[in-house]
Amino acid sequence: MKTVPQQDHDVSATTDQPWNVVVWNDPINLMSYVTYVLQSYFGYPELKAHRLMMQVHQEGRAIVSHGSREPMESAVAAMHGFGLWATLEKAE
Repeated sequence: MKTVPQQDHDVSATTDQPWNVVVWNDPINLMSYVTYVLQSYFGYPELKAHRLMMQVHQEGRAIVSHGSREPMESAVAAMHGFGLWATLEKAE
């Protein structure tokens, strides 16, 4: 009988773990542009996009989306394409 080695952790739990897209404040982009990007890419209503932009402006960062890793990696790349500073982080 062949035995399969036990893993120390559940692989499915780490791959399914939620991830956050973080947009960071920068000295380049106008607040109205950041609002526009959040509306156009994520489909947020103007009020929500404005609220997130103000959080970026006042606190230096905001979590603008969360979900599984691959779509969030794509969202970070899209933010870079719009010229925004964005990173990916594990959700707590």
